[in-house]
Amino acid sequence: MKFSLQINSSPYQSNAGYSAYLFIKALLTEGHEVFRVFFYHDGIYHAFKYNTPPDDELDLSCQWSVLAKQHNIDLVVCISAAQRRGLLCADEATRQGKQDNDVADGFRISGLGQLIEATLEADRFIVFG
Repeated sequence: MKFSLQINSSPYQSNAGYSAYLFIKALLTEGHEVFRVFFYHDGIYHAFKYNTPPDDELDLSCQWSVLAKQHNIDLVVCISAAQRRGLLCADEATRQGKQDNDVADGFRISGLGQLIEATLEADRFIVFG
């Protein structure tokens, strides 16, 4: 089966993102496909490049980046939710007169059209958080 997921909560607000991450790993182990993971609302905090959790905590942003690279998973961050929370890609940072690209490796910023496509392309669409 082909799955798409939406993550709405911050990695520090709840375990929803971590549960989604573990769910995806289980799906891949069972031979399923993950079409896209869409980060929405506070879920966009998973995509911050400069997240620095304490040494005894999981760096979920890094784990997402590794998972995306290993399994060619499309990690999409909602542009509106990202802008509201100060997460900018290089192009948007330049347009806004800011200096940095804050998006972690493996993530990309896009619009709600990618969310609609994810629901249409997948056999199952699951929301976490």
